[in-house]
Amino acid sequence: MEVVASAGNGDDAVALAIEHQPEVCILDLEMPPTDGIYAAEQVLRSVATRVILVTRHARPGVLRRALANRVSGFVPKSTPADKLARVIRDVAAGRRYVDPDIAASALASESCPLTPRELDVLRECRKGGTIPVIAKSLRLAPGTVRNYISSAMSKLDAGTRQDAATAAWDQGWI
Repeated sequence: MEVVASAGNGDDAVALAIEHQPEVCILDLEMPPTDGIYAAEQVLRSVATRVILVTRHARPGVLRRALANRVSGFVPKSTPADKLARVIRDVAAGRRYVDPDIAASALASESCPLTPRELDVLRECRKGGTIPVIAKSLRLAPGTVRNYISSAMSKLDAGTRQDAATAAWDQGWI
């Protein structure tokens, strides 16, 4: 096994993966400026590689998002080095690996009631954007953004858009 690059953020990780074309790319779920799932999505669009996400926040919704974005491995940061090496080899060989405790938690949790667009809006809410800023970012009309926020708040029984965004984040949906 050889480490070909190391990055401090998601944008650099994507650029280095494109440059080095690794067999396996290991990403931290908490990679700024967005998150490791977004970085994984960008890497997998550009490189024939497999991605393993490591995390200290093993929320079930995050696992679902990761798997939906073709991530091949999902492990906690507390995984011992020898086990991580086995996971890397398995993923490189074409297998998938999900930590059993994370998988059990994901199976026991509820599924996300929000639409993809509601999730997009709540992601922007987490960044602290105003309605006009969110509308511009997502290329939506401000009224449409308000409708998505209202719908998400209703589904999550949240009093404010920040409460809705926090609830979605806590569940790992965004």
